[in-house]
Amino acid sequence: MQVGVCAGVGALTLAAHGVARLRGRGIWIVNVVAFVVVTANVVAASVLYKTYHWEFPKLHMLYEFSGIVAIGIMYSYAKQMKARQYLIYGFGDLFLMGLALRALFMR
Repeated sequence: MQVGVCAGVGALTLAAHGVARLRGRGIWIVNVVAFVVVTANVVAASVLYKTYHWEFPKLHMLYEFSGIVAIGIMYSYAKQMKARQYLIYGFGDLFLMGLALRALFMR
């Protein structure tokens, strides 16, 4: 789910950089939804690991927690670079998609 959500939101946010009609409150709502999905995956993985003693592949949790760090970095840089905030969030969402894919296909 995280891969699809982040891919769609990333593509939409990148499109909003070029098409002013796509900008507005809706683009930020879908970005927050994507960030909530990433955070929910991290919380779920942490609960499964701690409560049910699930074993995850090596570095899987690193990629999961890196998503939360990436969200913080996107937020901090977007405030500084207001003219390029759609690019930062768009590529950041695609980066979150890549982290999710990497965590998904770990062995």
